[in-house]
Amino acid sequence: MNKSLILSMLIACLLPLNLFAQESIPLIPKPQKLIMESGSYNLATPGLQVSAFEEFMDVSELLKDLPYIDFEEVELIKKRKRIPDVGIRLIPPEDGDKLPKNAYRVKVDSQGIVITAWDSPGMINAIMTLVQISYLQDKGYVVPALTIEDSPRFGYRGLHLDVSRHFFPMSFLEKYIDLMAIYKLNKFHWHLTDGAGWRLEIDQYPELTQKAAWRNFALWKDWWNSPRRYVEMGSPNAHGGFYTQEEARHLVDYAAKKGITVIPEIEMPGHSEEVLAVYPELSCSGSPYINSEFCIGNEETFTFLTNVLDEVMAVFPSELIHIGGDEASKESWKTCPKCKKRMEEEGLENVDELQSYLIKRINEYVKSKGRKIIGWDEILEGGLAEGATVMSWRGEEGGIEAANTGHDVIMTPGSPMYFDSYQSNPMDQPEAIGGFTPLSKVYDYEPIPGEIADNNQKHILGVQANLWTEYMPTQEHVEYMAYPRVLALSEVAWTAAEQKDWDDFENRLQSHYLLLQRHNVNYYRPTYKPMIKALYDDSTESSKVTISSEQYEPTIRYTIDGTDPTKNSPAYVEPLELLKSTLIKSAVFADSTRLGAIDSLQVDIHRAIGKEVVYNNPWDTYEAHGAKTLVNGIKGGHSYGDGEWQGFTKGGLDVTIDFERREEFNSLSIRFMQVTGPGVYMPGKVVLEVSDNGKDFKEWKSIKNDVPTTRSRLNFKEFTFDLEGKMARYLRVKATNPQGGYLFTDEIIVY
Repeated sequence: MNKSLILSMLIACLLPLNLFAQESIPLIPKPQKLIMESGSYNLATPGLQVSAFEEFMDVSELLKDLPYIDFEEVELIKKRKRIPDVGIRLIPPEDGDKLPKNAYRVKVDSQGIVITAWDSPGMINAIMTLVQISYLQDKGYVVPALTIEDSPRFGYRGLHLDVSRHFFPMSFLEKYIDLMAIYKLNKFHWHLTDGAGWRLEIDQYPELTQKAAWRNFALWKDWWNSPRRYVEMGSPNAHGGFYTQEEARHLVDYAAKKGITVIPEIEMPGHSEEVLAVYPELSCSGSPYINSEFCIGNEETFTFLTNVLDEVMAVFPSELIHIGGDEASKESWKTCPKCKKRMEEEGLENVDELQSYLIKRINEYVKSKGRKIIGWDEILEGGLAEGATVMSWRGEEGGIEAANTGHDVIMTPGSPMYFDSYQSNPMDQPEAIGGFTPLSKVYDYEPIPGEIADNNQKHILGVQANLWTEYMPTQEHVEYMAYPRVLALSEVAWTAAEQKDWDDFENRLQSHYLLLQRHNVNYYRPTYKPMIKALYDDSTESSKVTISSEQYEPTIRYTIDGTDPTKNSPAYVEPLELLKSTLIKSAVFADSTRLGAIDSLQVDIHRAIGKEVVYNNPWDTYEAHGAKTLVNGIKGGHSYGDGEWQGFTKGGLDVTIDFERREEFNSLSIRFMQVTGPGVYMPGKVVLEVSDNGKDFKEWKSIKNDVPTTRSRLNFKEFTFDLEGKMARYLRVKATNPQGGYLFTDEIIVY
């Protein structure tokens, strides 16, 4: 220990106790009750005494996670009357204590720290609160005097990690667990198998790790765009890896000591091309690299799956065993003789019921071992297996259906609980799968939808966020996508809904950047670039413009004359009301210095707003605001799922705008987006036609798309037509869809 640290601790011991009184401690998740008092306790006290009742002796070792703490042995407290008066004491409640069964209490004064809990999970949560407090202090060895009483809203507080698309070492997984514990997440969903690689050693099937765990491309994206082959371990171009059963047991034990259950996922019946490449006899075709789904008509499939699950359950003591169950194509089952025979023998009417047959059969097997299955919400198709837990990922609908029929549910909807989506302006971020999930969107999520009946709300066991790693090839990139969004997740999972407050959370968050830095977390840094949004108001025929920033309490300056903001530009204080089309620019300033890039938005109050739009080809799934969407004066944001982008598939876009009388037009523009990961493409071409009677249309001009489909990252293109003063009543816009995916557009702007 260096001399300066010793001197600092001596000074801390000599200073008046009331000097350390604080207004509050910015804990995340927010506790139910926190009372600050005068004084403090020094964790670096020489000869620090730690004592615990028998049931907390093992848990007491977690106190060593506190920085600066130094103690040797933990003294066993045998009787309540022998509880020491000083030091750190871990005790159960006395008879009559009204502390809830899943709660803990921490009381700090100048004599020490008393932690009270009914059981080990509660005690672990209390210790992790102390760990967090210590890392949040400038002097981490000084704990301010306080009283905390707290308990979680949900029993299941989960975080997922996909190690199939990209493999991560055990040291990183331990760090992942460490941070989960600090933020009171208690379920680690370990996605161990998928088409990109099998990651768990299975003794009975060595080819799973000798070949199916290795591919000839380091990056998932390169492998995905290749013929998708696997290579032998030891090949000079092999990329991948796997965890031995001994390593997996180590992680299970490591996590358990911090109150975290590791839930393994073994995919079935789909996402299994890596298995079928090395054991092709389990597929419908019998050949490698043909199928992604197990052959359900083949009895050997069930021999394989039960053998694998036996070894998995021997490694993982988790009650829940995840079996995937999502995104099976089912096409091969329709023509497979074995699958047809199985359907006939079991009286199954369609392939959905065939999948349900597998799920139910595996469910019965897992139940016979004293465990329960959990799966993505496709396991609802064909009838949910008795006792199974559903993870609602495609949206909330599956979770609502399952809960209302009496089944347990973990809410993990793709938006906002998928952390593989962009968290800021995608144009400024590393490539991601798509979507837009900023920190505030995560925080605002409510896991119990109003559509769930009051008597069924108990079936919502908790909430989970998922990190699918297609576009996260490194540990640093995983951290970048996870943090600080995990902090918002922790409060969604722990804190009562009525206690949540975004402004308060954002304030507390500022202190946690220090904690993340002390743990060397490569978290996402809030951008200086502001964000401008405009909302058209029909009643006033004006646009209300708001400017926000990820920075905390920033100074934002703006212009409405097209020039760049300077230190002398007006400061943004409240929303602006615009009565005409305007180019707005904004930037964040610190004193006279501009920080970061300028954001700009062309606010268009144009002639098509509010006009009737006839859909010659209907939208598909993405309705947005229905027939008003394309002429409501509101532009879409960074995600096609934000409620402003309208989606079209077969037949492409084909709409007609009626201006009620012949008018003279100068220009028409329409914007599309492309992000190829989820199948969103630019149109092949956009055609503008004009008509006076709404029946006879004449092509005015056609504009071909020049954005190649190989450009996978999110980008936007505006197709602009010069109408040269053309007179017409009707304008018809058509966009072709040669890729057969989705076309998304947000507004047709006419002048």
